[in-house]
Amino acid sequence: MIRAYTGTAVRRAEAPLLAAGRGGELMQRAAYGLYAAAAAGLAERRGRIYGSSVTVLAGSGNNGGDALYAAARLARRGAATTAVLTSAAAHPAALADFRAQGGKTLVLTDSNAAATAAALLAADAVLDGVLGTGGSGGLRGPVRVCAEALNSARLQGKAPLVVACDLPSGVDADSGRVDGTCLSADLTVTFGAVKTGLLAGPGAAAAGTIHCIDIGLGPYLGTPDAYRLQAEDLAGLLPVPTPADHKYSRGVLGIAAGSETYPGAALMATGAALATGVGMLRYLGPAAVARLINLAHPEAVCSPGEVGDVHVQAWVAGPGAGNDGDQLRRAREAMASGLPAVIDADAVGAVAPGLHPAVVLTPHAGELTALLRSLGEEVERPEIEADPIRYARLAAARTGATVLLKGWATVAAAPTGELYSQAEATPWLATAGSGDTLSGILGALLATDRTPEDEREPGHYARLAAAAALLHGRAGALEAAGGPVQPSLLGPRIRSLVADAAKRPLGKIK
Repeated sequence: MIRAYTGTAVRRAEAPLLAAGRGGELMQRAAYGLYAAAAAGLAERRGRIYGSSVTVLAGSGNNGGDALYAAARLARRGAATTAVLTSAAAHPAALADFRAQGGKTLVLTDSNAAATAAALLAADAVLDGVLGTGGSGGLRGPVRVCAEALNSARLQGKAPLVVACDLPSGVDADSGRVDGTCLSADLTVTFGAVKTGLLAGPGAAAAGTIHCIDIGLGPYLGTPDAYRLQAEDLAGLLPVPTPADHKYSRGVLGIAAGSETYPGAALMATGAALATGVGMLRYLGPAAVARLINLAHPEAVCSPGEVGDVHVQAWVAGPGAGNDGDQLRRAREAMASGLPAVIDADAVGAVAPGLHPAVVLTPHAGELTALLRSLGEEVERPEIEADPIRYARLAAARTGATVLLKGWATVAAAPTGELYSQAEATPWLATAGSGDTLSGILGALLATDRTPEDEREPGHYARLAAAAALLHGRAGALEAAGGPVQPSLLGPRIRSLVADAAKRPLGKIK
């Protein structure tokens, strides 16, 4: 599991080490990690470091110093290095070391910004050391010209390797927010701890691959601000039947989804839940939709009944409900049942305060905008997309529910503040029906959750929601290897991933 911290927490963790006179040691550890990652990236791209051209965008702070020290090491291996100083000042010792290794320097100005941008595009690698965790706001002035040129070239597949020092310049370390322009990176080498702003919002999109360098801050960091599950974390969260299980003990999931207008949503949620693994699935909804489900999934038990009439361990309600009054009523009843429940799509509009953490709302940014407005919050969709952490946490606090805010990096926020962010999904999953499959996966995880109630830590349901997002994203990424993704065909990928993560040897007599 990846643990992330705010920029403020990291700076606080550094303080006792700096006070003990270990600032130079921290900088050298960070610089060496940056150098090693940049060297590996260069070697992968062009086969060798000798003869490559490396340009540093160096700000006046310690980030600029880290980048200059790293570039000096690259120069020792035969790289031609240039430092573009984004202000008149630079870290003195790092700049002296850089020059001692033959590095050239120039000061970036309005008058040479265009020519400098062109030179950056011709480099093999660019080290971004403009702003660190203390920076605020987007890039401005001539450095913005350079960043925009590099970002544009990246969209065309013509940019050099861009390696961010600690975080991409222009990204807020605490939230991932970008107010204006940031410099997007292929690789972000972050120091001491992963920053929360690298895991969500525009910051996650700008970070590229994240590589964390341990510089000795661990004992001073305190409680993480956010988490990201990794593949190995799934083993303890996915349903694994035991020899003593039967269909009821394995978990019964109720699904009240789909309508005559949108029957496909019910089929995809049902198929994803069955692929994830439940002992039984009970479907409530229109007879026409039930017939389609039984044709595709004959193991599903279908009826037009009510939420209070069936015994289940968890609910999925809302996908494809549209304007179907019966399905929306069932969604409200699922929320009031006291059971874990996934509330998706049209049913999110029926949410009111007073829910509990086992109710997981799964809106996209537009649906969350409408929900927050209904709760009296003045917010626009672009604001949520710019700062998903803030608004997911706000919605969780206002409703009492866990909120899984879907997006490029999907954020799961608990009403007690715990937060997870997953970014395994491929852009090919941005298609109709994708959210329905995610709801089915999450419903299965809720129905099969065997964690004793007294062992459920704060954020337990946010963790399960993150696990669902991880499983969904990995399944989509595997399917995308063959081209565009059809969510209705993800079942075999989901089953395979569950099987891989949940392998457990059974006792045998030999």
